[in-house]
Amino acid sequence: MIQIAPSILAANYAALGEDVRKVANADLIHVDIMDGHFVPNLSFGPDVTKAVNGVTDQFLDMHLMIEEPERWFDTYVRAGGDRLVFHVEATDDHVGAAKQCRELGVQSGFAIKPGTAIEPYLDDLEHFDQVMVMSVEPGFGGQKFMPEVLSKVMVLRDRIAEAGLDTIIGIDGGIAGATIAQAAEAGVDAFVAGSAVFGADNPAEAVERLRAVSYTHLTLPTICSV
Repeated sequence: MIQIAPSILAANYAALGEDVRKVANADLIHVDIMDGHFVPNLSFGPDVTKAVNGVTDQFLDMHLMIEEPERWFDTYVRAGGDRLVFHVEATDDHVGAAKQCRELGVQSGFAIKPGTAIEPYLDDLEHFDQVMVMSVEPGFGGQKFMPEVLSKVMVLRDRIAEAGLDTIIGIDGGIAGATIAQAAEAGVDAFVAGSAVFGADNPAEAVERLRAVSYTHLTLPTICSV
């Protein structure tokens, strides 16, 4: 199942509610939370999250680029988050954090930086609803897509299929027409797009164009036996 997730980091902050309503056809809304410590930038907090939740019934995918993310889980659930995606680099117990999310009644996900290996986390995928592969260094929008991370996607795709899991593979960073095609071919299910959506004259049409391209290049899992 393909999902297009517009990132409000690229929206017009002075008209955020209006921009969110422009992408009512999107599968979910991606909300980037940055603390200025884990990443060198600040963005939204729980108040903005609550405001976004107040103007849409869409699923809110919370990308927590923050230190000690577990301390903030309850806050962002109460603000309206439906899935909490934290960085494995920011926690000492990613499985425990996933269980905490589910105890709070929301989905769990982990994000992984371009330079972090995926292999240490493959045996723990059953605890997660989503794995978000970062295709840029987290912290700022508008960066260039890093195709080398697609090898992680292919490893994830095959392990998820082999284990019979329904964990979603997401990708975040530099997603547009050409790069979404590459990511879909590698096995990505959910695509975070910021500038490609909110920088378009018609954001809703941009969502549909991205969805069409991703379906055209969708690749089914392939399991290699040795």
